[in-house]
Amino acid sequence: MLARLSIRDIVLIERLDIEFAPGLAVLTGETGAGKSILLDAFALALGGRGDAGLVRHGAEQGQVTAVFDIPKNHPAAKILAENGLEDTGEMILRRVQLADGRTRAFINDQAISVQTLKAVGAALVEIHGQHDERALVDAATHRRLLDAFAGLEKDVSAVEALWDARRTANNALEEHRAGMERAAREADYLRHASDELKQLAPRDGEETSLASRRTTMMQGEKIASDLREAQEAVGGHHSPVASLSAAVRRLERRGVNAPALVEPAVRAIDIAINALEEADQHLQAALAATDFDPSELERIEERLFALRAASRKYSTPVDGLAALAARYAADVVLIDAGASRLKKLEQAAIEADGRYAAAAKKLSMARQKSAEKLNKAVNAELAPLKLERAKFMTQVQTDEAAPGPQGFDRVEFWVQTNPGTKPGPMMKVASGGELSRFLLALKVVLSDRGSAPTLVFDEIDTGVGGAVADAIGGRLARLAGKVQVMAVTHAPQVAARADQHLLISKDALDKGKRVATRVNALAADHRREEIARMLAGAEITAEARAAADRLLKAATA
Repeated sequence: MLARLSIRDIVLIERLDIEFAPGLAVLTGETGAGKSILLDAFALALGGRGDAGLVRHGAEQGQVTAVFDIPKNHPAAKILAENGLEDTGEMILRRVQLADGRTRAFINDQAISVQTLKAVGAALVEIHGQHDERALVDAATHRRLLDAFAGLEKDVSAVEALWDARRTANNALEEHRAGMERAAREADYLRHASDELKQLAPRDGEETSLASRRTTMMQGEKIASDLREAQEAVGGHHSPVASLSAAVRRLERRGVNAPALVEPAVRAIDIAINALEEADQHLQAALAATDFDPSELERIEERLFALRAASRKYSTPVDGLAALAARYAADVVLIDAGASRLKKLEQAAIEADGRYAAAAKKLSMARQKSAEKLNKAVNAELAPLKLERAKFMTQVQTDEAAPGPQGFDRVEFWVQTNPGTKPGPMMKVASGGELSRFLLALKVVLSDRGSAPTLVFDEIDTGVGGAVADAIGGRLARLAGKVQVMAVTHAPQVAARADQHLLISKDALDKGKRVATRVNALAADHRREEIARMLAGAEITAEARAAADRLLKAATA
């Protein structure tokens, strides 16, 4: 829930810090004190549209910070995780509005996009005003709210999973069908190409290996005689190894008498002999490599010619021929065995469609039953709100020809304001005051299901009398038992129900040269005075104070 709201350098506000308590907080004050500016600043922190006009005159920028305490499993925490942001349990939303119209958005001091801020803000707070857009008025949210009221979230998740499985099965079927059609159009060419490449049997890296072998063979002819001459000198009849070995043996026999003179020479000759023997081995290997069958060179050249001819024919590098052969072979198999696989994929798609349709139909039936319960619960709230002649209806339109991830249903809240009138969508049929009361009745019913943890009602009691205002106050208090509620109000009956009463006022500064908006939490005596002012107007009378006392006592009874 919202814990603190801090505002800096916004129109009429230099510095403002508000601590919010749980339950129902009301904001009251004279017309023009700055309530709308306060709500505009709050909406800015939640991702609302920026406006350079919000920056206080003479300031380069304004800033609004809203601090929330939320549980780890809250949807807002999930949005943070999806965007790679750390969840510390305390969520700090900050928006900077620059005087040139640009804005910057932050969550927990990490820069984020305004879209992300807006998504988080919508999960944390709902603002319901006389003229603003409201979440409950958006028909796109009505299905989700009905599902939340009925506790159908797991059923919806199951339908979404079956929808994904259905889509996967149908995509596999369509891909296979398209592949078969493509293969059928090219069947003769594919069979010929596949047979030709299969007979050629190209291998990855074969061209490089053959070209290297051919180069070695062609160069070997030129150096073979030099290699033989060198090998004869090192390891043949003219090799010094035999004489060197004999010399070593003689020196070793003499070395008994003078080892210091003989041993260094013996070691050096041994190294020379080993080097000559190693050189002889390398030369023999080189000679063996140059010794080839002339027909092998011919076979290599013929193979290279065939590979390169196929490369030109199929416009594919030689090293890509093996992959091309595999693909053509697979296409031929698709032609030969495609019909059998097509039947299996068609059956799998039919079964996936059936499982999805069965679950979606079951979900539709549950929604129809829950819609009746929702209608009954909301209609029970209307009479005290002076909507006793009105009727609330949840329209569930099922169209199996238009399936979607959440089933076949389109859900929309309708109302009938008077008997005999034509029902219609709530936003179009209800007047401003009626709409606010319909929304309040809905929020009371849906308070613990699918609701944001903080609700703001902006002058929801406009244009209603004392009895209706008292009923609105009672329902706001009930609602505040489950979520945090803030209400901007001119109705003393609503203000009397508050757990926290905040007074918005406008003070003159610099000898009247400028004004500033202030927000103060009222203690008990000051609350009575403010409620008396709301009852009596400019001049607070004893009768007004007595009436305020009665309202406060009735609210706590």
